[in-house]
Amino acid sequence: MDKLVQIKNITKYFDVKRSFIKLKRSSVVRAVDDVSFAIHKNETLGLVGESGCGKSTLGRVILRLQEPTSGTLFYEDTNLNLLKPEELRRFRTKMQIVFQDSYSSLNPRHKIGEIIAEPMTIHTEMTYRQIRERIYELLNLVGLKPGHANRFPHEFSGGQRQRINIARTLALSPNFIVCDEPISALDVSIQAQVVNLLQDLQDKLGITYLFIAHDLSMVQHISNRIAVMYLGKIMELTSSDRLFDKPLHPYTQSLISAIPIPDPKKERMRKTVVLEGEVPSPVNPPAGCVFHTRCPVSDELCSREKPEYREIEPEHYVACHYAGVRKVTEIC
Repeated sequence: MDKLVQIKNITKYFDVKRSFIKLKRSSVVRAVDDVSFAIHKNETLGLVGESGCGKSTLGRVILRLQEPTSGTLFYEDTNLNLLKPEELRRFRTKMQIVFQDSYSSLNPRHKIGEIIAEPMTIHTEMTYRQIRERIYELLNLVGLKPGHANRFPHEFSGGQRQRINIARTLALSPNFIVCDEPISALDVSIQAQVVNLLQDLQDKLGITYLFIAHDLSMVQHISNRIAVMYLGKIMELTSSDRLFDKPLHPYTQSLISAIPIPDPKKERMRKTVVLEGEVPSPVNPPAGCVFHTRCPVSDELCSREKPEYREIEPEHYVACHYAGVRKVTEIC
């Protein structure tokens, strides 16, 4: 498959002062630490992990909403690191984002039509009539009515506001969209509607997604491949089916074991792995494998040496010394 987006050895560190009273030695938060993968055209790559692991930061860095500390970003053959501000502004038509909070990402003082029209007003030379027709087309595309263009954001439900966000994102016909936890603030029934809408739009328009979320079962439903992230690093990356059928990293195994099964008998019989302890601070991550402080199968090697992120099986990448050798459900 053709690669649309490639990220190579991307890191993103944030400087943090230890004291607001006296300037002491600065520390850094390792939000994203040496991450590499590619996203293929017309696919959905799911990105999952606990809160604070760096998922949203990575998504923003890919779009250059935040500048990477190091590493290289490619969109097809274009090196995004080399784009100047004006070149990057024109490139925005190809890459867009759907934010998590469907309300705060919409200007409460603007009508829906004005919100959807803004990208077209800035980036195109479309006439007023063309923009109006495009607004109605986009509203129909996301399951809303043209008459909704004259309403304000507070007049809509959370699911409807997220549809409006998606319509604005589609205004410039982008090829690549980062979905930054677009369903986490919605009711379960509404989540399914939004996910189905994203899939329908992908089939119609050939869009490529980076879908960021906490819910592994929902990510499984929408994603072709899934990357599991922990403390700024990718722990495992493979196809959605393979990840659930044969997870190789202990962290992935523990996440999948925590997904509820809608069968009381099977739920009682299966073994759930509960990770102990807190996620370490990204300011001072553990030496060796960053997961070893919570890993049920770790040993002295894990605390001493950082595991290589390698291809264990075809198109199955894992960062673990004992990938596929030790299974947490057999030990816990």
